[in-house]
Amino acid sequence: MKEDFLHYVWQYKKFAFSNLTTVSGELLTIVSGGQYLKQAGPDFFNAQLIIGSQKWAGNVEIHVKSSDWYLHGHEQDELYDNVILHVVWEHDAPVFRRDNSELPVLVLRDYVSKSVLDSYQRLVTPKTWIYCESQIKGVGELFLRHWMERLFFERLERKSISIKRLLAETENDWEAVLFYLLAKNFGLNTNGAVFLKVAQSVPFAVIRKERFDLANLEALFFGQADLLPLEAEETYVIDLKKRYDYLVHKHQLQKPMIGPVAFFKHRPDNFPTIRLAQLAMLYHQKEQLFSEMLSLRFKAEVYELFRVSVSSYWQVHYQFEKESPKKSKTLSNSFIELLTINTLVPFQFAYASSRGQDVTESIVSLLQTIVAEKNSIIEKFTNFGVPVRDAFATQSLLQLKQEYCNHGKCMHCAIGLQLLKS
Repeated sequence: MKEDFLHYVWQYKKFAFSNLTTVSGELLTIVSGGQYLKQAGPDFFNAQLIIGSQKWAGNVEIHVKSSDWYLHGHEQDELYDNVILHVVWEHDAPVFRRDNSELPVLVLRDYVSKSVLDSYQRLVTPKTWIYCESQIKGVGELFLRHWMERLFFERLERKSISIKRLLAETENDWEAVLFYLLAKNFGLNTNGAVFLKVAQSVPFAVIRKERFDLANLEALFFGQADLLPLEAEETYVIDLKKRYDYLVHKHQLQKPMIGPVAFFKHRPDNFPTIRLAQLAMLYHQKEQLFSEMLSLRFKAEVYELFRVSVSSYWQVHYQFEKESPKKSKTLSNSFIELLTINTLVPFQFAYASSRGQDVTESIVSLLQTIVAEKNSIIEKFTNFGVPVRDAFATQSLLQLKQEYCNHGKCMHCAIGLQLLKS
């Protein structure tokens, strides 16, 4: 038995609430069960009850066992002084407030029907992947879509936390934060952390000054990522090393302490050298990148903004000093869509929120035109009958799995509550 199930039973009155009696035998009438605010202090605020012949207004605290009151230290917490009823599944000890008055107790298990318990047990019995895997397709697509919207914005709010942290580190320089986010996501999962450290090691004021010379940007990126060869024969590489030494001296840069970038298991087009070359080209070509990013509303505009290639050297190389057949290495549609999901949309949302603006409709519309992501989590949901049509759905389902299913929060999930109700 879990506390969140008891919260559900009390909140939605899933018990026989007529002829209730407390452990001491007093009649109990629930005028109002209180507000479930999910914050510090008692579980339900501003309840109204009649115990015996006395009407009470105050808070309700719920535990699996009465003794949990002491286990959680409530007897020493003034926030619990206004508790008027202790609702438990099992009464194993009397409980006293700080003033030594005994709390009235309602044993909920005496009033919950077998059908409600059976529904709960069906939901929380361990399955192969998530608790509701055999039932989730039965909640209905319209209901699921509504819950997905809530999940999607929860995910954006969570991503905004890291953006706000970067803002604080840059003294509210939104352009610098955008540069950091782009660098991180150009590195994908394997090199994202390294690329972020590289970006943070170069003050964005330096990027602004040097962006007009592509070779200077490449020298900075490759040098700070520790990718420049110790020995070089090609003219381009020799020039890059000289430029890097000059720029380090000019801007008094320090090389960051980072782990090695990963080439292993990457397709050549995803090599860190190519991604850094593309990032350099993006900042070289797009002088108004910040304002353009904020104004994007349609997929075609996104494709147009990010349609960049690499310099001539990298068109015939994947690694330094190793020539390969010529290829333009323009950012692919699939990679641009990843940047849209992981950089553009969170950045637009965080920026608009900081200014009290609402861009929810436009970013949802944009993601509904982006194809669904492909990964093991989305594949599982699809196999269990969940319709997945676009990136809006995949982002919502990732939030569902990572923040609810992985932690067994069925009683906080609209799907879990709907399945119990039905």
